[in-house]
Amino acid sequence: MYFTDRGIEELVERRGEEEVSVTWLAERLREFVDLNPDFEIPVERLATWLARLDDDEDE
Repeated sequence: MYFTDRGIEELVERRGEEEVSVTWLAERLREFVDLNPDFEIPVERLATWLARLDDDEDE
């Protein structure tokens, strides 16, 4: 188990039944980076990965 799994598990336990918009998520990510600028690159990578999940691999 990776250390980040603990945070992910807490997120699921606390908010697993909620539905959120991508806009809401984007605003929370921006807030997080504003408060934690050292995490700008990992957050950017996560956002890009999420944005491209449904892209065809052949393109």
